[in-house]
Amino acid sequence: MISFSYKALPWNILFGAGSLQRLPEELNKLGFTRALVLATPEQVTQGQDLVNLLGARAAGLFDQAVMHVPAETVALAAKEVARLNADCSVSIGGGSTTGLGKALALKLDLPNIAIPTSYAGSEMTNIWGITENGRKVTGRDDRVVPTLTLYDPELTMTMPPQFAGPSGLNAMAQAAVNIASGDINPIVTVMAVEAVRALSNSLPKVISDPGNIDARTEALYGASLAGGSLGMGTTGLHHRLCHTFGGTFNTPHAETHTILLPHCVAYNAAATEEATRRLADAMGVENAAIGIFNLAKAVGAPTALRDIGVQEADLDKAAKIATETPVNSPEPVTMERVRNLLQNAYEGIEPRPV
Repeated sequence: MISFSYKALPWNILFGAGSLQRLPEELNKLGFTRALVLATPEQVTQGQDLVNLLGARAAGLFDQAVMHVPAETVALAAKEVARLNADCSVSIGGGSTTGLGKALALKLDLPNIAIPTSYAGSEMTNIWGITENGRKVTGRDDRVVPTLTLYDPELTMTMPPQFAGPSGLNAMAQAAVNIASGDINPIVTVMAVEAVRALSNSLPKVISDPGNIDARTEALYGASLAGGSLGMGTTGLHHRLCHTFGGTFNTPHAETHTILLPHCVAYNAAATEEATRRLADAMGVENAAIGIFNLAKAVGAPTALRDIGVQEADLDKAAKIATETPVNSPEPVTMERVRNLLQNAYEGIEPRPV
């Protein structure tokens, strides 16, 4: 007997090549007149271009967004909001800027417009995260869902292949962990399966032919659906581990998701056989966990924690932190089994049940 509940998030989405040029018009519709543009130091040029596009509607540019949304950065940005009397923020970039925009929405009730230039997918969720005192605290709040998300695939064309691979696998993680959890409703399942199909199909093309706008568009489309499935689905062991490594050891966000994803899928496979089969079918492979692992290798993404700066001595601490509180998981979670999972991920071996 079918039984489920479903409540959509308050999305407002524009998707299409060249859609960035509609931003001034959309801000006018929303009634915003003083937008604070958010960017990372690496994307300050794109941030300044956005300021120029907005003209008199731009209050200024804050170009200090960084990975994992440190509380100190949020405080600095909040001071700029007050100093400039901004009535909204516009985040251009990946998960770092989107995360900062969400943090300002959470702390200040400041509306945020998200303009993704990567496949992070965070803009489609109501999940926020702020790192303070070496721990990443996360939560859900519909206030952090962007007032408008504008997807322009042309903005992703400058993303180098070495970043596109991990970014796309990060997006896939959002959909894959939902499918493999076996704990989502059929509407979210449709989104997640289509996201995995689109990303599996497009990412190798993005890597082999970086100028392929059709592949870039399909990858961004897949990432948006993946983020949406996470926004209305659940998080579990995978995200717990990723937040542990990111918040405690400052590992790179997308690469951490990429490395841990196949091992977490393998961890839950026995308890979610039908759901994991659905994930494998979406990828066109026999084994979902191994398929994800092989895709990561095919797109040049890292597959071992030791390759992103994790020390073997860190694994005990990570396993302890990740299992200090109950984890939403179809398969029982113990510190010993998680430690074994992390050893496999550290060495970069083919994923297997632990």
